[in-house]
Amino acid sequence: MIPSCLFAQIVHCSMYDHVNVLLEADNKHLLAMADGSPVVPCDEFLEWPKKDNRRFLHAVHRVGDLDRSIKFYTEAFGMKLLRKRDIPEEKYSNAFVGFGTEESNFVLELVYNYGVHKYDIGTGFGHFGIATTEIYKLVENIRAKGGNITREPAPVEGAMAVIAFVTDPDGYSFELLQRPPTPERLCQVMLSVADLDRSIKFYEKALGMELQLKFDRPDQNYTIAMMGYADQFKTTVFELKYNYGVTEYTKGNGYVQVAISTDDVYKSAAVVSLVTKELGGKKITRPPGPIPGINTKITSFVDPDGWKNSKRRMVAIPIDAQTQHFGDFICF
Repeated sequence: MIPSCLFAQIVHCSMYDHVNVLLEADNKHLLAMADGSPVVPCDEFLEWPKKDNRRFLHAVHRVGDLDRSIKFYTEAFGMKLLRKRDIPEEKYSNAFVGFGTEESNFVLELVYNYGVHKYDIGTGFGHFGIATTEIYKLVENIRAKGGNITREPAPVEGAMAVIAFVTDPDGYSFELLQRPPTPERLCQVMLSVADLDRSIKFYEKALGMELQLKFDRPDQNYTIAMMGYADQFKTTVFELKYNYGVTEYTKGNGYVQVAISTDDVYKSAAVVSLVTKELGGKKITRPPGPIPGINTKITSFVDPDGWKNSKRRMVAIPIDAQTQHFGDFICF
């Protein structure tokens, strides 16, 4: 239940004018629009994420040597370099790599900050997942290119699935999954959470995701939930892991965030604000609005486990049909 008295952000949905006014909504939980249009019950407003056009755009993580990472990701994993740029005035460079184009696939943004050659990955970030039809061949290629094989390919205990684990030059872990051909080979982002049921509710209500799969492994003291916008074998999902009795993780400063598309960044931010009040989560860290100089609007926020450096930040970005900017705002 949403608390009987809450403060909701007022937004002007049609013109995208953000109004820095807070509305106290009592009993019926009403959200008013800034242009004076009829008040909307919060329960109805919270349906927006399910109607929105959303997909995973990219994940961001920091690396110690950008050229080394590009070489490894393209030669060992078989990804393509999609674009690369240097921003000397802000002392960083970045590159986007993936198995398909940014317009239709989930990709990785690699960020190099001048002079920083090592990052703490922490214990909360788990791994990225890569689907492959030839896991044994891929593992041998990764080995030949200098990758570290931390689990040789083999069937999962009690299941038919064949998996392997490898690490890149910066120590980020990748799970390789033997699967039939899929349109989305970069298929998972695994993160540890302190309260799995709370996280499931957050991802469902704030982000409009669906629970694709949940299973418990009491013999190994953990529970997994797969959250996404479509079948986990066809698109990217969050793999949320709860380790029995563990409520705190070291977040490190390597993994940064995941970017998600939205048709209306203002509505999306307002819904996140409402849901975080209900679930006791974190806050909007960047109010919705345009990025100076480009026709892209973003908002950023953290989930109940608080990632991004020491927290996780997730970003909702509208895809502009004319400029097609995907994630140009990242400046870390």
